Amino acid sequence: MSDPVPYAREDAGAPPSLFPDYRSTVIRSPREPLVRIPATLTETTGPTGCWDRLMGPALADLTTQHAGVPLGQRIIVTGRVLDEAGRAVPDTVMEIWQANAAGRYIHERDQWDAPHDPNFTGAGRVVTDADGRYRFVTVRPGAYPWGNHRNAWRPAHIHLSLLGPAFATRLVTQLYFPDDPLIEIDPIANAVPMPCRQRMVARLDMDVTEPNWALGYRFDVVLKGREQTPFEEDHHD
Repeated sequence: MSDPVPYAREDAGAPPSLFPDYRSTVIRSPREPLVRIPATLTETTGPTGCWDRLMGPALADLTTQHAGVPLGQRIIVTGRVLDEAGRAVPDTVMEIWQANAAGRYIHERDQWDAPHDPNFTGAGRVVTDADGRYRFVTVRPGAYPWGNHRNAWRPAHIHLSLLGPAFATRLVTQLYFPDDPLIEIDPIANAVPMPCRQRMVARLDMDVTEPNWALGYRFDVVLKGREQTPFEEDHHD
């Protein structure tokens, strides 16, 4: 194993490992310099081009997975996945998970007093096309309480995981919605400094919006470089 070396983040907008307002980072943040371990061949190569065979068909519409229509406001989310030079990143998997319109996950640890929706699981998956474009349909998630501090509520958000060309290149982030006042007081969002925080906020796009059916939001993801989409230290909240 190599000698410990300081861990340098590529982007100043990335959230720090220790952000005391986000209480769980106090417990899990490293206390010693991190050690870089050289990547192996299996970590830097992957199954690009055969995701469908490994993961099954894409689940691009989270509102049609059950017998009925889920409750809540139907939305369309679309955008492009790009590299640091603005080039398209095709054939990459984007995993999606979120709370329902009432702000509740289908998870045994989520026990707050909000209803489950029998017609909404909150999980999906898309694969970018040759131009790096993706599109999925879902419902706008609700805010929910969490135990970080007194009267703490998470803003509406959608979790995104991009696998890139290999599993080791995974990026996990969150998509927020414009004009949500909870973003300003949310420790997870505020761990990312301004103006980089705005990279995680989708924008309303009336060209994406479909009349009488669904509001449209545009959200581009940049995988590396100065405009990189910030990643989340903890993607379970």
